Amino acid sequence: MLLDTASLYFRAYFGVPDSVRAPDGTPVNAVRGLLDFIGRLVQDHRPDELVACMDADWRPQWRVDLIPSYKAHRVAEAHAEGPDEEETPDTLAPQVPVIEEVLDALGIARVGVAGYEADDVIGTLAGRAAGPVDIVTGDRDLYQLVDDARGVRVLYPVKGVGTLQLTDEAALREKYGVDGRGYVDLALLRGDPSDGLPGVPGIGEKTAAKLLDAFGDLAGIMAAVDDPRSKLTPSQRKRLDEARAYVAVAPTVVRVAGDVPLPDFDPALPSAPRDPAALDALAARWGLGGAVRRLLATLQH
Repeated sequence: MLLDTASLYFRAYFGVPDSVRAPDGTPVNAVRGLLDFIGRLVQDHRPDELVACMDADWRPQWRVDLIPSYKAHRVAEAHAEGPDEEETPDTLAPQVPVIEEVLDALGIARVGVAGYEADDVIGTLAGRAAGPVDIVTGDRDLYQLVDDARGVRVLYPVKGVGTLQLTDEAALREKYGVDGRGYVDLALLRGDPSDGLPGVPGIGEKTAAKLLDAFGDLAGIMAAVDDPRSKLTPSQRKRLDEARAYVAVAPTVVRVAGDVPLPDFDPALPSAPRDPAALDALAARWGLGGAVRRLLATLQH
C-alpha cells in the first residue's frame, strides 16, 4: 500500500475540525486525522507493506523547465536555491514535521527523494512491486498507474477518508473511456487548472476521450493532424496543430517518473513502534494519545 501522504494530510486537515488541538493550543487536526486514516486503511485492507510517500519537491524544476505554468499559482515563495515554498494553510505547515516524526517513531516507512514528487516515488515503487499494489490518493493524476494485469489500483477518498472509491481499469473506462495507460494522454489534452497544465484549448475531457478512442493514443491523434484524410474537424485540426509545442513536452510533465533513485528502507508494516519512548513523548506533547493508541492496536492485530 502506497500513500500519497500530502494529499491525505490535506484531506485530513480539511476534514477534521481545527478545534482538535495539542495541550499548548496548537492545531493537530491533520496529524490526528492522518493517523486515524492510516489505522482505518490497515484495518480494512491489511497490507503486508505500507509506504508513506512524501513530496521532497512538490514542483520539480525539470517539470517547470518544460511547462513554466506547472503549479505556478500555488507558489507562496520562490527560492533560487532549493524547492519553492507551496502555499499551505498557516495552521497546516507546522503539522507536517510532527506527522513525519510520528511516522518515524512508529516505524512506518517514509520515502521522499530530492527533485521528485511523491507521485514519482509511488510510480517507481508500483513499477517495482512483485505483487498487487493499492495506491491511496486524492489526486486523479495517479490513475495513470492503474493496471489490472499487475494488480495496481487506486483507492480514492470520496468523502472524508471513510469512503474510498476503488478505481480499476473498468472504473476508468466507464468514467473516462480510457485505461490507465491512456489516462496520461487524456489528462494532458484536457489540461488541469489545479496543476497549471493548460491542455489543448477547446479540447475538454469528452472530446479528448473521443479522439483517443478514434486514433488510439496521442501519437495517433497527432498523426491524424498531418493526414488530410483523417476525420478530425477543421477546428480540432487547427487547435492541435497550434498546440504542437505543448503536446511535445506535456507527456514528460504529466507522466509520473518510474526511475526515481530510492534510498534503502524497510516497507514492512510494523507490529510495534520502532521508538516507543519517542512515540510516547510525541503523543504527550501533541495530545495524540488516543489516535496513537488506536493505530497501535490495529497494527498489533
